[in-house]
Amino acid sequence: MLVVVAPGQGAQTPGFLLPWLELPGFEARLNWLSTVSGVDLVTHGSVSDAETIRDTAIAQPLLVGAGLVTLLSLFPHPAESYGKVGAGAGHSVGEITAAVGAGVLSAEQAMVFVRERGNAMAAASAVTATGMTAVLGGNRDDVIDAAHRAGLTAANENGAGQIVVAGTLEQLEAFAANPPEKSRLRPLPVAGAFHTEHMAPAVAILARHARSISVHDTRTRLISNADGSIVHSGRDVLARLVTQVSNPVRWDLCMATMADLGVTAMLELTPAGTLTGLAKRALPEIETLAVNSPDDLEAAWDLIERHKTLSPVAQSPTWRLLVSPTKGTFKLAVDSLVGDALIAGAPIGSVVNLRDELPIMAPHGGTVVEWLVEDGDPVSPGQPIVRLHPEAIH
Repeated sequence: MLVVVAPGQGAQTPGFLLPWLELPGFEARLNWLSTVSGVDLVTHGSVSDAETIRDTAIAQPLLVGAGLVTLLSLFPHPAESYGKVGAGAGHSVGEITAAVGAGVLSAEQAMVFVRERGNAMAAASAVTATGMTAVLGGNRDDVIDAAHRAGLTAANENGAGQIVVAGTLEQLEAFAANPPEKSRLRPLPVAGAFHTEHMAPAVAILARHARSISVHDTRTRLISNADGSIVHSGRDVLARLVTQVSNPVRWDLCMATMADLGVTAMLELTPAGTLTGLAKRALPEIETLAVNSPDDLEAAWDLIERHKTLSPVAQSPTWRLLVSPTKGTFKLAVDSLVGDALIAGAPIGSVVNLRDELPIMAPHGGTVVEWLVEDGDPVSPGQPIVRLHPEAIH
């Protein structure tokens, strides 16, 4: 099974798109996304210096635009990808790229959303001098305890011995003066304390924009970086994109879900390397490929063909599917037969595992067409539970 992932802010480097601009059609597509976003992605991806592309308002559209055009280079006919990519995921802002790949948003919607995200987060960052520091090594509990004592938030738990803490510069300095045992600290080239309470003003702005965005349910499994669960509802994906700017990223749980899915290969979109490196340590048994230039396309196409898998939600949905958010045992919560009507928000059941019990709801209601599992059945992440006829229930 193949998973395609998109990196987050901090992965960008000066000139990282230069080799791609030689690829026919790449620059034209990037120019279109530049027009939509109001950010010159060609210039910033080729000649702008490190300080310029560190600016949140530039970095975020640049990363999403680069990922989207790279996806088109990998899958010139996007609909075909749904029969090949078993799951998608993105780290922080990369989840917007993943949402487009899963069919939730259009490229144009994504570029407007990420433009507003970048501007709102840059404005929130300007209120107080804040930053982020990667903590490499050390015991997880010790690192998190030390962060809390310093007033910091564990903003990214990336697995493989890496946690990113975030807060004010004074808090980060105090943390660095007394670091956790057996750890190394590396300040990150970002302009704020992302995925912390400092980004609350950005959440309010994005929530207002989200009310006007139309979405579709996913066409392949989408792994949420909030908790590693599989999200199928387009409205749920959008809600998570809004709140993620002030909530921690749990990439460690995303990789745990990949293991539960039986992923055999990971392909990381440009500017690639960060997530591939984490996977090599946390998921050493899977094949990885960082796609950083057109020279990597032949190897990527070969990897896709060798590991392609049809996602259970890949087909264009005639019926609305409710899927399992995680691995575990399905526990039925309703006594509904085929033909029964469910009101919007009705509980269907839950998935129970050693870590948690996650509810499954019918957000839009509908008529039961077919139960695909029974009470007590083991389920895998993204496995369809029930089909509902997507008619409004009054």
